[in-house]
Amino acid sequence: MSDIDLAVIGGTGVYALARLEEVETHVVETRYGAPSGPVRVGRLGASRVAFLARHGEGHSVPPHLVNYRANLAALQHLGATRVLALNTVGGITERFGPRVLACPDQLIDYTWGRVSTLCEGEPWAVSGGEVLHVDFGEPYSRGLRQAVLAAARRAGVDLVEGGCYGATQGPRLETRAEIARLRRDGCDLVGMTGMPEAGLARELGLEYTCLAVVANWAAGAGPDPDEVITLQDVLDNVAAASAGLADLIGAVVEN
Repeated sequence: MSDIDLAVIGGTGVYALARLEEVETHVVETRYGAPSGPVRVGRLGASRVAFLARHGEGHSVPPHLVNYRANLAALQHLGATRVLALNTVGGITERFGPRVLACPDQLIDYTWGRVSTLCEGEPWAVSGGEVLHVDFGEPYSRGLRQAVLAAARRAGVDLVEGGCYGATQGPRLETRAEIARLRRDGCDLVGMTGMPEAGLARELGLEYTCLAVVANWAAGAGPDPDEVITLQDVLDNVAAASAGLADLIGAVVEN
């Protein structure tokens, strides 16, 4: 339907894509319902890029109520085949402090009660009810992930390679004991939106990878065990970590 080179899903604190020009607004209704908001499609350099704010442009949709199926289906309907997901996260291990950008390679799903597959509900039943047993051993698309890492090097953007993302239910932040458990499980990052988005993208046949924006130390993980996390601190850190995003995304679509 379109010559979209890349779709970007914005997380907390990222409600628009810098340097996007000649923007068109698409209000899409999918077989799974309405996405979180309009899809903005515009030009970034010589490429066309789509942007969707995962929580809505006014941050009105909590993580457990995001219609992940509709969001991805809307981007696919507009012609996207590659999706770069921006996820605002907390850092657990030493390499992943506030204001770090990271490109994780693994994840663990701790969410519950979310619609986590295309194989559910009327749209699936009407389409014939095919059961999708997708391979998910490597949850992020290798080709797109490598393209993001290479683009960061070309653009001079600091990006930590690797790490495991733990997806929790939200919208509350985690307890210290929960973060200690995630650390024991091997998680380096914690967020609330990494799943079921990644799994659904795989079922839809989309190339998908995560770019994690570290907004704060997770509970008890930082140098100050008594640190209190404020929304303003989170937003300030996201803004600082996102400063090179436009350059990085531009380098991805130029490749």
